[in-house]
Amino acid sequence: MALAQRVLSTLTVASVGLTCKAVLSTGLCSVKVTGLDHLLNALQANNGRGVVTVANHISTLDDPLTWGILPARFYFSSRTTRWSLGASDIMFTNPVFSTFFRLGQTIETFRGQGIYQKAVDAAIHKVENGGWVHLFGEGKVNQPQTYPIDFEGLARLPRFKWGAGRILIETSHNLPTVIPMWLTGYERLMPEGRAFPYKYLPRFGTNLGVTFGDPIPPEVLLEAMACQPDDKDEARMRVTALLHDRVEDLGRTMSDNPSRLTTN
Repeated sequence: MALAQRVLSTLTVASVGLTCKAVLSTGLCSVKVTGLDHLLNALQANNGRGVVTVANHISTLDDPLTWGILPARFYFSSRTTRWSLGASDIMFTNPVFSTFFRLGQTIETFRGQGIYQKAVDAAIHKVENGGWVHLFGEGKVNQPQTYPIDFEGLARLPRFKWGAGRILIETSHNLPTVIPMWLTGYERLMPEGRAFPYKYLPRFGTNLGVTFGDPIPPEVLLEAMACQPDDKDEARMRVTALLHDRVEDLGRTMSDNPSRLTTN
């Protein structure tokens, strides 16, 4: 990346991060943060290992607003700010948006092109080089009231995409620190299904929650990957299912209504 582009990227990320921090600190929203040290310790370790965070996706403001909880100094280094994957048909719809999101460390992702597209390759490269990649495993917004209900009457987090499993399997030679997350309240901040122009207007005054779980032990990840060498599909399925279950379990722990994965 050329120097001028790196400077512009840093300015973009820092400006967005500081704006989100202002929203969270001025009373427009309140946020309860649990377990942030898990992420800060991983980012500050600087041990050559990448970091992968994986969360549920309940509104269009989950990212970037969540990262307003980070210390401001983190916004000025690409190593301590996240890379994310963003849908081409939503975020890269014109030259202005495309430039903004690329400078904001968002990797353009194309729906329907599968787990071997260049966006997933780019995410693997970032993790291999010690970067932080944030994943919304579902691949799209799913608000809690739309979660499927299983035969026991429990709400279930929608399934995760296999690309998450591929990223971890292909970085297993230097396994990243993998941290599950659970977000709450954002579905009330930006409810889906509203008419224009209200669908673009946040409902401020909402109580938000951001929880970081314990990092997944490396041996647990490696066990999930331990399939026959020629059965890569099975390995991806197992790793992706592990990520899904860790995020969902964290959600049940943090929910006021665990059977519905919701908070009051």
